[in-house]
Amino acid sequence: MCGIAGEIRFDGTLADAEAVARITEALAPRGPDGSGIFAQGRFAFGHRRLKIIDLSEKAAQPMTDPDLGLTIVFNGCIYNYPELRKELISLGYHFFSTGDTEVIMKAYHAWGRDCVKRFHGMFAFAVVERESGRAMIARDRFGIKPLYYTTSGKNIRFASTLPALLKGGGIDKTIDPVALHHYMSFHAVVPPPYTILKGVRKLPPATIRCFEPDGTFEDIRYWSPNHERDPETAKLSREEWRDRVLEALRLAVRRRMVADVPVGVLLSGGVDSSIITALLAEEGQKDLMTFSIGFEEANGEKGDEFSYSDLIAERFGTDHHKIFVPSSDLMSALPDTINAMSEPMVSYDNIGFFLLSREVSKHIKVVQSGQGADEIFAGYHWYPPLENSNDVVGDYAKGFFDRDHAKMARHLSPEWLAEEDVSRAFVESHLLQPGAASPVDRALRLDSQVMLVDDPVKRVDNMTMAWGLEARVPFLDHELAELAATIPPEFKLNDGGKGVLKDAARKVVPHEVIDRKKGYFPVPQLKYISGEYLDMVRDTLTSQVSSERGLFKKSYLDDLFIDPINHITPLRGSELWQVALLEMWLQSHDI
Repeated sequence: MCGIAGEIRFDGTLADAEAVARITEALAPRGPDGSGIFAQGRFAFGHRRLKIIDLSEKAAQPMTDPDLGLTIVFNGCIYNYPELRKELISLGYHFFSTGDTEVIMKAYHAWGRDCVKRFHGMFAFAVVERESGRAMIARDRFGIKPLYYTTSGKNIRFASTLPALLKGGGIDKTIDPVALHHYMSFHAVVPPPYTILKGVRKLPPATIRCFEPDGTFEDIRYWSPNHERDPETAKLSREEWRDRVLEALRLAVRRRMVADVPVGVLLSGGVDSSIITALLAEEGQKDLMTFSIGFEEANGEKGDEFSYSDLIAERFGTDHHKIFVPSSDLMSALPDTINAMSEPMVSYDNIGFFLLSREVSKHIKVVQSGQGADEIFAGYHWYPPLENSNDVVGDYAKGFFDRDHAKMARHLSPEWLAEEDVSRAFVESHLLQPGAASPVDRALRLDSQVMLVDDPVKRVDNMTMAWGLEARVPFLDHELAELAATIPPEFKLNDGGKGVLKDAARKVVPHEVIDRKKGYFPVPQLKYISGEYLDMVRDTLTSQVSSERGLFKKSYLDDLFIDPINHITPLRGSELWQVALLEMWLQSHDI
């Protein structure tokens, strides 16, 4: 788990090693244990290292194999690297390290672009061929590891975060109206290749980009699970699905135990993190550390779920750490939290994960976390109404969109409003693609392949890696996801959502954690904005730089300032926080 950067040039000129060094230095929080720069003619790679597997310097990056003529930079973890290593040795390959980076490099040499199909894990990497001039960049199936890039002619420059990429210079920092529309409508989800800036793009998940020596390239999507019924499993009972899910999740958790350092759990006290804790304990994880966080309540809304996390910690005898954040600490940590975001992310969970990660990183370097369960097993409130929907696009938008195009026209200044309803058009195109059997399946496919990538997954990566903490997400094991995609929707929608997962959980965790209202990282102060928080966002949105930018209509901002509590989105978010967060992020990066 690390930070990567690089430049590859296809125009015959030398790569800018100094720019890559600046980008790499900006990635220091992601990799506090080491750094490296390697430049050779037309390419330059940079790396910041977090030591998790093969702690020796033999696994340092950028990594070059002179015999194979390959150089690689890699961020992530390949959980099945020991098995792949044995297979590659049987094919005649020799290894100088014991980690997963060298396995990727030799797998690329052995199997070419198809090597990614063999990897169980999370990854973003770039590899160049010394002799042929070919290169490839790649991202894992769920985009757990980020990969941002900017292009100039036939050349590409890339990094693990957008802010780091800006340090290389020469990037168009104009706000992209299409991305802005997605941010304001699609609950701050900006699908790839877009980012909020015109000059920066991101590689989609489950995608490889293969470059020829002249810079021409081909994008290949190598994975997309079918959300239809498998005839061989169509008649399975609820109990049979439960058992299959539990076994697949056991394997996913076991895979993510591979490390040369201890592995803990971010324990919210909900079903998802509780079952992970139970399965790690079942696997014999020694001295298992668990971590929970809570905030002050506001407007009568409780700010912690300690009663449930305490129950799980006691049941499985974990070394449990509870972190309570008073409002004063929350306020002081907001600037650093926003600065840690690769893109503007409106969820209140960001501050929770940022502060939790700060404390967790004082104890361990690796945790497992429960992201992905809701998108894989139908845990959100907008899925049940879709079960009998005759208008999946309209019903999905009604449940998930923060505002429609007409409402956005009343909020954004005219010069910033996209000419068409690009967010609705994107969602419609995705939902109506073949390969999904029902409206619920269509929504799950959209959420797991798009929303999940650019909301929960991005949030966890950004906030944990801000403190050099590696987060692993067993619910996004691709084999578990493939299994879940074939489960009939009615089994997922049971018991208020995630029914089949709750059935599996009953085999290993207390029912009190399962039979309760769905929870999340509650941060009431950012939902019910008042007092010093209201002063902060008003100051931001009325500042000179914000006024000159002119994203939002003054009449809309005045309405928000007068009555922020009554401007709540369908997903229970604050409209005021959404617009303020965008402006804060832009200002934090001098945009």
